Amino acid sequence: MTEYHLAQLNIAKLKFALDAPEMADFVNQLEVINALADEAPGFVWRLQTDEGDATAIDYFGPDYLVNMSVWESVKALHDYVYRSSHKEVLARRREWFDHLQDAYSVLWWIPRGHIPTVEEAGDRLDRMRNHGPSAQAFTFKQTFAPE
Repeated sequence: MTEYHLAQLNIAKLKFALDAPEMADFVNQLEVINALADEAPGFVWRLQTDEGDATAIDYFGPDYLVNMSVWESVKALHDYVYRSSHKEVLARRREWFDHLQDAYSVLWWIPRGHIPTVEEAGDRLDRMRNHGPSAQAFTFKQTFAPE
């Protein structure tokens, strides 16, 4: 058993308001995709409001969605993102979200049992944007072992 868990943040800039007809397919899949994460091997925690998702959290601005979660390992998160039915939603992201020039996702290690805050995640994303991948902020393309 490891002393660390993997935290992840990704943000997405909406092309349309969440209640717009163009977003219906995305919104209609949220509950299913969130449940898939909740039941995935290696899943620990995800950011959500009382509604069961994080669509009401506007820390990065009103046009941005926030997805933040904690996993037992990079492999567990990778398998959920790219080897489950989540990948079908991911493949359609350009229909619903604008392409961002800056980094929009970040991974980092946290002590087991720690629940990261959105502010902490924002700091890690800023670190990634300003300094590139490091042991404190990285991506699937260049991972680091826990310190």
